[in-house]
Amino acid sequence: MFASLPGSTDRRWQGTGSSVLAMTSPLIDRYVAVWNEPEPAARRRVVTELWAEDGVQYTETAEHRGHDAVEARITGAHEQFVAPGAFVFAAAEDGVTHHDAVTFTTHMVPAAGGAPVWSGTVVLLLDRDGRIGRDYQFTGAAANTRAVVTDFLGRLADGDPDRIAALFADVVDWQLDWPEAGHPAVPWIRQRSTRADVADHFRELNAFHGERGGVAPRILVDGRDAVVLGDIRQTVKATGRAYAARCALHLTVDNGVITRYHVYEDSLTVAQAFTG
Repeated sequence: MFASLPGSTDRRWQGTGSSVLAMTSPLIDRYVAVWNEPEPAARRRVVTELWAEDGVQYTETAEHRGHDAVEARITGAHEQFVAPGAFVFAAAEDGVTHHDAVTFTTHMVPAAGGAPVWSGTVVLLLDRDGRIGRDYQFTGAAANTRAVVTDFLGRLADGDPDRIAALFADVVDWQLDWPEAGHPAVPWIRQRSTRADVADHFRELNAFHGERGGVAPRILVDGRDAVVLGDIRQTVKATGRAYAARCALHLTVDNGVITRYHVYEDSLTVAQAFTG
């Protein structure tokens, strides 16, 4: 299965080296397609055909060397983003080749359509057989931030505290516009500082609430920082009372995890829903 952005099948290639130039378009198509491939056997076959036996993929934080490691890397991304039906990977219309080098942009886009939630620049260095010897992926800070925040909101909707907490750093800069001592009616609204605290926060949130809802939040991104604007619509489990409260989150993403979680919400409305 291959997804492309509008116009991506009509690329205008540039560069020199006719043997490399002739294979650039199918190479990029197959490279992107393997990240969307649902069949493990087909995925393995494409990996062995595209990458050299000692080929290596580099990200900013990791190195994946050899067919087994590259396949594991692609499989992990597929299971996290593509298999659940949320996203697909797609190539942009910007492929360029220069001798044994190929570069292009790849996007992760919502499967239902919409703007990319992650974008990366790929640089491939090919060996004499035209297979990938070196594969470098560069991710812009803003694109990475949006991807992590979007993943966080998806996990938040699913409600699994441990999966939510897995997106946070070991130590978190957590801030609430709320008295440090908290409020007995809403014990989850208090200071936190660790990943374990984050899991406890969302576990307590689940324990006190039933049905949840709200409008789709807006995400504003500036480099490593993001602001999420929305409202909370939940039902008190003990009383069945519904309430709505406006909320804003200031998140900071470093190396793929959330390091800052500042909450600005109408906590008074929440407390009143539990105290009457």
